[in-house]
Amino acid sequence: MKMSRSIRGGLAAVVALAATLSLAACATGGSTGASTTGSTSDTATTAKTTLNALFMQQAGYSQDQIDAMIQAYETANPNVTVNATYVAYEALHDKIVTAAPAGTYDVVLVDVIWPAEFATKGILTDVTSRYPASWQTDMLGGAYTTAEFNGKFYGVPWGPSTKFLYVNEDMIAKVGATDADLGTWDGLLAVAQKLKDQGVVQYPLAWSWSQAEAVICDYGQMLGAFGGSFTDASGNLDVNNAVGVQALTWMKQTIDDGLTNPASTTFIEDDVQKSLAQGQTAFGLNWESTFAALQDPTQSNVVGKIHILPTPAGPTGARPGINGAMALGIPTGSKNQDAAWDLITYLTSQPVQNQYPTGWLPNWTSSYSDPTITAQAPELFAAAKTGYADLIQRPQVANYNATSAVLQADIQKALLGQMTPQAAMDDAVAQSKTAS
Repeated sequence: MKMSRSIRGGLAAVVALAATLSLAACATGGSTGASTTGSTSDTATTAKTTLNALFMQQAGYSQDQIDAMIQAYETANPNVTVNATYVAYEALHDKIVTAAPAGTYDVVLVDVIWPAEFATKGILTDVTSRYPASWQTDMLGGAYTTAEFNGKFYGVPWGPSTKFLYVNEDMIAKVGATDADLGTWDGLLAVAQKLKDQGVVQYPLAWSWSQAEAVICDYGQMLGAFGGSFTDASGNLDVNNAVGVQALTWMKQTIDDGLTNPASTTFIEDDVQKSLAQGQTAFGLNWESTFAALQDPTQSNVVGKIHILPTPAGPTGARPGINGAMALGIPTGSKNQDAAWDLITYLTSQPVQNQYPTGWLPNWTSSYSDPTITAQAPELFAAAKTGYADLIQRPQVANYNATSAVLQADIQKALLGQMTPQAAMDDAVAQSKTAS
């Protein structure tokens, strides 16, 4: 995703804050993938094989955690050697693209916004035929679609992620409200109006609405809440319809009504986090790692006062978050496709993910009902169980970066009052047809 990965890089701290169990107690076994005790999946490699894998060195699983996973895999598969390379997120996309012709890597970490591009350019292998049918029900719904493009799969999800609603409980208590009043966006706005009217806080809402990828994520959550999607059935940008315009109109109206801090049009996620931490706002959308930061007294003035909740529901009852997940894919140039798949199914398996919940949370639905897992961070897991169940995808288009840039500019023009929401979305759709 085109954003600062450091925003989401503190998930380890989230769980560590509440850790009460040893990691050794977290492996639960199960049939969703390889065991952590030595056996691998049915396609285990028997020939001498070297696999080259490309990972990200910030956010999610730490390098030490991935190295430990690899070491366990190699112990269980003594004929396999895995050479891991770690790069910064900002270098990951281009590293995959430039290495593709030579077939340098067998396994690569892929952001959710890249499958369309990589599939169209023939960079990633279509692994649809390898997907067990059970995954569709065993995985959280939002995670399952992470590496999907045009009904085919180009990787396996490895760590779901979305934005959640952060709530200052002290503030809402002052107007007699509770979390139960925040199940819908209409309910949240009603509480926000009370907060403003009673002088509890000048601007109850803060958002990441700078002209950056952040505003695409926030707009996407509102678009999903109103029952929309970024593209039509043909994969073309389709946000100038009634629903797409309604979502943007709603955002602009919160500024006009004085409920959203007007500085939100300059904010990215770090700024929203700071606004919450300093007690300057009652509500904000942000990634998982914000929860840890708000409980850290060196960063926060509101320790113990913030709750994390799933995104509220819109008028249709839909409440999807924005998909910010990653996946592991196999480059088409790999000469070790079967062995690469075996490694991927091991790394993404439920027992392995359950063993390392201080990296990314698991893909697997049943993990969120397992007290040996959820006890480590009950509030986060409770929000994530709902939040990860339904995630809206950003535009699944081959020219994502260009399309995102167009959307960022036009959304901000609408928020600043330089264009009407309808004109802004009309312009975005028109420009996306020639974006490259």
